[in-house]
Amino acid sequence: MNMFMEIGTRMISYLKSHLFNRKKAERFKLEMLRLEFKARYHHFKLLLQSNNNALENMAAMEKALSKREPFGMPFIKAKTTAISVDVYRMIRNLNEIRPEKYTGLNRKFNEIQQNIADLLSYKKTTTDSRLVIPFADIDSKSEAMVGAKMAKLGQIINRMKLKVPDGFVVTSEAYRRFIEFNELQIEINRRFQSADFKDIAALQEVSEGIEKLIVSAQVPKELEDAILEAHQRLKSTVGHEIRFAMRSSAIGEDSARTSFAGQYHSRLNIDPKNIISAYKEIVAGKYSLQAIIYRYNCGLKDEDIAMCVGFMEMLDAKSGGVAYSNDPVNVNNNRILINSTWGLPKSVVDGSLASDQILVSRKPPYRIISKHISSKVKKITCSQTEDVQVEKLDEALQEQASITEQQISVITRTALDLEAYFGRPQDLEWAFTDDNSFFVLQCRPLRRTIKEKRVYEPVQTEVVSELPFCSGGITVNSGSGSGPVKVVEKRSDMLAFPSGSVLVTQQALPLWASLLSQTAAIVTEQGSFAGHLANVAREYGVPAIFSLPKATSKLKNGDLITVDAANCNIYKGEIKSILARSEAKHNLIEDSPVYKTLYSVSRHIVPLNLLDPDGADFRPQKCRTFHDITRFIHEKSVHEIFNFGNEHRFSEKTSKRLIDKVPMQWWVLNLDDGFTQEVKGKYVELSLIASVPMLALWEGIVSVPWDGPPPIDGRGLMSVMFQSTTNRALNSGGRSWFSDRNYFMISKEFCSLTSRLGFHFSTVESIINDKEDESYISFQYKGGAANYHRRLKRIYFLGELLEELGFSVVIKDDALIARMEKQEKEFLIGNLKAIGYLTIHSRQLDMIMSNGSSVNYYRQKFKKDISRLIFQNA
Repeated sequence: MNMFMEIGTRMISYLKSHLFNRKKAERFKLEMLRLEFKARYHHFKLLLQSNNNALENMAAMEKALSKREPFGMPFIKAKTTAISVDVYRMIRNLNEIRPEKYTGLNRKFNEIQQNIADLLSYKKTTTDSRLVIPFADIDSKSEAMVGAKMAKLGQIINRMKLKVPDGFVVTSEAYRRFIEFNELQIEINRRFQSADFKDIAALQEVSEGIEKLIVSAQVPKELEDAILEAHQRLKSTVGHEIRFAMRSSAIGEDSARTSFAGQYHSRLNIDPKNIISAYKEIVAGKYSLQAIIYRYNCGLKDEDIAMCVGFMEMLDAKSGGVAYSNDPVNVNNNRILINSTWGLPKSVVDGSLASDQILVSRKPPYRIISKHISSKVKKITCSQTEDVQVEKLDEALQEQASITEQQISVITRTALDLEAYFGRPQDLEWAFTDDNSFFVLQCRPLRRTIKEKRVYEPVQTEVVSELPFCSGGITVNSGSGSGPVKVVEKRSDMLAFPSGSVLVTQQALPLWASLLSQTAAIVTEQGSFAGHLANVAREYGVPAIFSLPKATSKLKNGDLITVDAANCNIYKGEIKSILARSEAKHNLIEDSPVYKTLYSVSRHIVPLNLLDPDGADFRPQKCRTFHDITRFIHEKSVHEIFNFGNEHRFSEKTSKRLIDKVPMQWWVLNLDDGFTQEVKGKYVELSLIASVPMLALWEGIVSVPWDGPPPIDGRGLMSVMFQSTTNRALNSGGRSWFSDRNYFMISKEFCSLTSRLGFHFSTVESIINDKEDESYISFQYKGGAANYHRRLKRIYFLGELLEELGFSVVIKDDALIARMEKQEKEFLIGNLKAIGYLTIHSRQLDMIMSNGSSVNYYRQKFKKDISRLIFQNA
């Protein structure tokens, strides 16, 4: 008996010890599972943040492509890099959540990344290695080496046989070697990467810093020798020592799309001993403040623009000026416009001195339509030392025409010949020497206003008793604009120029072009339609009146005015009836190289092709864009987090069935702090939910009882039956892991709802906290039992409602993606209620989408219910 008792005691002791060790092992295993789940959830939160960042930057790309605001390559590179980094982080965090399962993502990421890198690193190249090319060797095929400006002069000399001062061009290849020799491009790119292109003061610092870098750089010996040898050859050709007019001829300058009129540097009357330093100054002019802003507004890539430099024999002109082979303001006027002055034509093109204006008929015998002979007190001439000087004009010449009728005839015929040769109206800079020889100095395509200039009826109602505040001057670009006056007299005034102001100034200097993107209109006391600023104003589409006497004294800083440039009138206040006639400013960025680059790059980033998580194509190999990868990762990360508990029978952290008044099955997985306390068992009551976004969604789900399916007509019923039997995606065998239940994954500030209600699939994801930059709502919806046409109508029905609430909506086929972000907490909570409502009440609406009266009924009902939901507790 004692033996049996002893055996029994031992057995009980053994069993107790064994059971204790097993429970200890289970507790240890459970603790390890807790730690593993905590680590996975940490990576899940990092993944969500990266996903949010990537989507924000994708949205910024799409906004840039759809808006009129300019952007540069630094924007493209910064956004592309940020998206790439966040997508890579998402891949890495998914691999931490479920190691070795999604290895194919890295291969697709690298493939897309390489496609983008190829687009961003593409550079135009030439096979011509010449550093210097004489004018005699330039033709139409030389543009990539010498720039459009010098290429045209080469054609004018060699094909048209017109007189041009002889010279040579330092090529784009020379520019490339100069920049590479001094390793300048990396530093230039670095400075632009952090530059704020809307801050003129900061941009001026960048401009000055880069110009100093270039001017202080060393010209490679082979380039210096090539320039000096070209000078000696030219000297031998002309038979005497010469001075140089050195002109920029950048790639893209003087093209049909962009003139760069006055935006770069030129140097006149340069002594041969100083041509190397002058060459560097002109190269540095690529980074003048006005040139930087012009390129930015026109969407031109800095790296695509090589600065070629033309070296021309300097002419000490007796008279000079500019001619347009057609009217730039009114294409129907059919006349040639000539501006001329005594001395060098510089004062005409920079608008610094008065000039004569002559209008000539384009039709034989080319009669003079009108002359306006200005009082010309000064002229610009070559200095005895170097550069040019302003000197007083002889009194006998001050009131005299600067060109004769015979010279007008020469200019007229030359302008028409150039137009015929180049196939479009031309802007011609010219000069006459003392011996009456005529020279072409420059020729570019003429930028014109397409619409006919109209003389409008007297202004109605608003100003019926009011005359213009002031009138006069000439129309440089028609249209109208209104804003407060800002008088600009010196460079420092630019730094405090308020956007939307009317620029008022004395001289029409090219420097003021830096302000045109912010300017409502321009009014100047001097200048002509032939000046550089006038050219750029027409490119930008800015209304402009030039040569308005005493403009800077009549118009005071801060005065609100309306400029009617078409009729050369200025009114006090904002006259809406005049502004209504004006055209919108030109969209310079559209179709530009930078725009095309962003568009090409975005095709590898933004489009979303993976929409159906249940589809056969929803796998890494089918990802074609970064957006596809983010969509795939997001879906799979939710799946892996949720399945973790089920795979490991992790009872304490697996889902709990929600207990509330709705009969459907709703399950909740607490990721972190989504419950107010620890919940044991299989159920959780709504009162124990702490998740802010889930509670908002749930209020929208349950607040208005669903009325059930809408009344369905015969065709709708047949459509549903047909879809049910033919659409494989709706078969139970093709359902996803969440097909039978509706799942919330929550923490206190996060909620992800994945639901399938019948044939309808929807996902909602939201983070709501006090930080607006982190808060967002994402809603995706697809599916339905009716045919494609009805499902599509239902999607657009929902899209319209969501857009009215402030969501950004993308619709592709019968799938909808809506997003709202960076809003106040209460605003997002209200809209989450609306999403919850739509998730329930949009079911089976696809079946009545062909019935207009039913659609209208539900539209009004939804709006009323949603409004009550959002504002009932406000």
